[in-house]
Amino acid sequence: MARYTGPKTKIARKFGEPIFGEDKSFDKRNYPPGQHGNNRRRGKKSEYAIQLQEKQKAKYTYGILERQFRNLFKKATSSPGITGEVLLQLCESRLDNVVFRMGIAPSRRGARQLVSHRHIAVNGSVVNIPSYQLKAGDVVGVREKSKSLQAINSSLEASSHIYEWITWNNETMEGTYVSVPARIQIPENINEQFIVELYSK
Repeated sequence: MARYTGPKTKIARKFGEPIFGEDKSFDKRNYPPGQHGNNRRRGKKSEYAIQLQEKQKAKYTYGILERQFRNLFKKATSSPGITGEVLLQLCESRLDNVVFRMGIAPSRRGARQLVSHRHIAVNGSVVNIPSYQLKAGDVVGVREKSKSLQAINSSLEASSHIYEWITWNNETMEGTYVSVPARIQIPENINEQFIVELYSK
């Protein structure tokens, strides 16, 4: 399963925000990585550099590599609606992302592992594909054999985020992907228009 496995804090420092979630190391060193760090004086970024950085940020945030991301963009282009908005909606509809949003895992990386290790079921059937695209109304839950896992229970106890497009029942350990989120409901700090402009060149 292809995924980014390198250092997270270094990437977060590159973008100037904790894109992988809470990170104590990032809080301590909230400046660009490299030998000169804070003292580095960078000239004005070109339009291409800004667009590329936004695409890279989106890819790292959702844990998607280039080929998958490009395929999602093609799908968004051929779908009705605003391309950039549809692209983010497709990213949000991935099974690993929804597992993370529901609080079953503390990070998307952890959610991807739970899915690939067959701990997650969709509409009653085990699905082990992190990129699986959910549809409105799909029920996502922890499979019966995995409900006693300490990692899952600890994550659910620590989870406090509530999203309007997702419901969750702690007793049954199941949630529903109620609807595709509108752009205003997606909390990620990503300028999708830059990504559209980059791919449209």
